[in-house]
Amino acid sequence: MNIRPLHHNDIEKTAKIHEAAFVRQKLSYEWIESNSKAYPRVQYYVAENQNNEIVGYIQWVQKSGFRQEVVLEMEQLAVLPEYHGKGIGSKLIKESLPQINCQLAGRGAKIKHIIVTTRSDNYAQKIYQKTIGATVEATIRDLYSADEVLMVARNVELST
Repeated sequence: MNIRPLHHNDIEKTAKIHEAAFVRQKLSYEWIESNSKAYPRVQYYVAENQNNEIVGYIQWVQKSGFRQEVVLEMEQLAVLPEYHGKGIGSKLIKESLPQINCQLAGRGAKIKHIIVTTRSDNYAQKIYQKTIGATVEATIRDLYSADEVLMVARNVELST
C-alpha cells in the first residue's frame, strides 16, 4: 500500500470514496476539488493498492492560520468498504503525518496538536486513540446527523 499526496487526476476516484463513506453529503467531486485547491492549508493523501487503485484518502486541515506550532485537524478519513479492516485507515494516518511534518519543517513549523471530530458512535475513535493518542475532550449534541465527539491528541511528537 502506497500513501502519497493527492494529484489533480485523483480527484474523481477520491470523490467516489467520499460518496461511499459520507452518504449524507452531496457534490463529492466539487467538495474534494475545491478543498484540494486550498493547499497547503488543506492537504489530501491517498492510499493506492498494488494495482495503483486509490482505495482510501485522508484530509488534513491547518487551523487558525500558518503558525509555528500547528494545530492540525483530521477532517476526513475514508476507505472503500471492501478494504475496511485491513489497516488502511491507520496507515493513512501514520504515513501521511511525517510527510506533512516534513513540509511544515520547510517553513520552520511543526505539529503541536491534532484534533478530530467524529460521530460519538464511530468505531474509528479507537483508531484515532491508538494511532495518534487522541482522547475525547467534549461531546457536541446533535451537530450533524448525531452527537459528535471532539478528540484531541496533544503535543504530538513526529520525526521528519
